[in-house]
Amino acid sequence: MEKNGIDNPKILIIAGSAGSFSALMLLVEAFTSAKVIYVLVQHRKTNADPILTDLIKGKTNLPVHEVEDKDAILPGHIYIAPANYHLLFESKKTFSLDNSEKINFSRPSFDVTFESAADIFSKDATGILLSGANEDGAIGILKIKKAGGVTLVQDPTEAQVDCMPKKAIDMHAHTHIMQTQEMISYIKKNFD
Repeated sequence: MEKNGIDNPKILIIAGSAGSFSALMLLVEAFTSAKVIYVLVQHRKTNADPILTDLIKGKTNLPVHEVEDKDAILPGHIYIAPANYHLLFESKKTFSLDNSEKINFSRPSFDVTFESAADIFSKDATGILLSGANEDGAIGILKIKKAGGVTLVQDPTEAQVDCMPKKAIDMHAHTHIMQTQEMISYIKKNFD
């Protein structure tokens, strides 16, 4: 990261499943910093086409990439976890993809990505958990919180499917419970 003058970049990871798409699209519009690594993880069909990447590109001026194994991690870029692979961080410089068994019936698993981010980025990681129908993400986002990072959970009263946010809240995995507009304000204030 030294070549960009950023020794300890911040990373913002947003994970969402059923009912999270509209909130995700609004949050992406708040991504403006060339100093932050943005990572999006969505539960998708195993043969997903590039439409998610194309839609994200239409909402931002930042470069958008679907991650490939061993891709470099660069601040000021938005990375999307590919369908049917767990997304991990090998270091602060490279991604790793894994096709081991599903976790919480999901690959990519939010828990895997959040846990990996906690291990590599610790206090420089922020995790956001949006709407979803299973319990994926709660354990991983708790690990970010325990590593000194910040965790935001979508307010279950706003989430279209409240299972994932409720599970994270039940586990006390959240630093903040916020509605989408509050998350947008938080991102703009803390990631400029």
